[in-house]
Order: sequence, then structure tokens, then C-alpha cells
Amino acid sequence: MEAKSLARYIRICPRKARLVADLVRGKEVGDAINTLRFMPKKGAHLLRKVVESAVANASQNEAIDVDTLYIKKIVIDGGPMLKRIRARSMGRATRVLKRTAHITVVLEEQ
Repeated sequence: MEAKSLARYIRICPRKARLVADLVRGKEVGDAINTLRFMPKKGAHLLRKVVESAVANASQNEAIDVDTLYIKKIVIDGGPMLKRIRARSMGRATRVLKRTAHITVVLEEQ
């Protein structure tokens, strides 16, 4: 059986979050959480919260054994962008795109 967790509109660039997600995709949940806990990246903290939420969702189903879960799928999609303006020389302005991400984690029993 599967357990799923979804975090939307997270203020991190999807590319940076994917770098962290690639390191834990396919691992057991305990190993993944340990890896994310000691990784010095912002995406690791955010991804760990989503993985722990998926584990909590799985523990609500009595048919799932939480000790045998592994990360089946991690999908990080781009969300809407916040558009800001930065002042430049000679009275000009340039656009700054502050990107957001949607993080989906799917766990499954081995």
C-alpha cells in the first residue's frame, strides 16, 4: 500500500530542491530522514518535513507496516513565481523571479 504527502507553494527553487531529492529517492525512510537531518541545505529541511508527514499518514493506516517503508517517488514541480523588481543603473529596473515548488512524496512497503 502507498502513503502520500504533498507540500505546495514552498519558497524554494525547484532545481535546488531536486538536487536534494535525488539523493534520497529509493532509500528506506529511516535512512532518508537521517541523511536529510544532517545535510546543510534548505531543501533538506523542507523535504524531511514532507517525508515525516508521509510517514505519519502511513501510520494512520493499520494495514501498513511503518518499519518497511521506502521512498517510491519524489516529484518536485514548479509552482507560481513571485515577480519582484530590482533597481538597476540609469533609472532602469529588472525583474526578479522568486520561484516556488510543489513537493510530492510517495512511500510504499517493501
